[in-house]
Amino acid sequence: MNRRLLLGLMLTGTLVLAALLSWVWTPYAFDAMAIDSRLQAPGARHWLGTDAYGRDVVSQLLVGARSSLAVGVAAVGLGLLLGGSLGLLAAARRGWVDQLTMRLADFTLAFPALLTAILLTAVRGPGMGNAVLAIAVLNVPVFARLARASAAGIWAQNYVLAARACGKNRWRITWEHILPNIAGVLIAQASSQFALALLAEAALSYLGLGVQAPQPSWGRMLSEAQSLLYQAPLLAVFPGVAIALAVLGLNLLGEGLRDRFAPPAQARSAW
Repeated sequence: MNRRLLLGLMLTGTLVLAALLSWVWTPYAFDAMAIDSRLQAPGARHWLGTDAYGRDVVSQLLVGARSSLAVGVAAVGLGLLLGGSLGLLAAARRGWVDQLTMRLADFTLAFPALLTAILLTAVRGPGMGNAVLAIAVLNVPVFARLARASAAGIWAQNYVLAARACGKNRWRITWEHILPNIAGVLIAQASSQFALALLAEAALSYLGLGVQAPQPSWGRMLSEAQSLLYQAPLLAVFPGVAIALAVLGLNLLGEGLRDRFAPPAQARSAW
């Protein structure tokens, strides 16, 4: 295991553990307000201090990890399922099905991802569900193109030709031979897309279009801290660092998995 993959696993594991821990324990209730304790500095009672409403920052960060993880898993999972299926269909059928699928993917990718997500959530209304849908739509063409390109190379292999000569239909070959051979590439890409989904969720929440109050979100914590930068700058530092470390871990994990699943001749050296 190279160091890039190891560090990615450690940072991503910390994110997952924080999200799981928030279900069973937080230092305080994440929505408990105490106006007499507002804007306290980090100390023994509140490890990372309190916000403008007296809410404990540690509790907010832990529950915010849960929100980010939930949106990322749902959005990337939906994008992987739909996009991967379309890519496999295009590679199996070829012809007009392939051309139509790839042109639709090109059309979707022509629009800026974040602006498209903002547009979709603005039209459908703010909320976690609409944020998941908007981010998933952006992931579909990415996985469709990757699955189609990877599957097309597998279809030219001799063992696939032998399977066709034995009478297996295209769908059976796709399930038994194509999908297992491209699963590693899709998983590696899913990790990288997870990082982008986390950033998109934070941006949408920062703009008030993502996770809604009283559910904490790292992006909304940044938004609320913006007006208090001169009074309590650490309120912006903590969620910003959390987002940066989570995205770094997911990107390193994706790069490490990509190196691990790449052919030996194409694998990059460990970081």
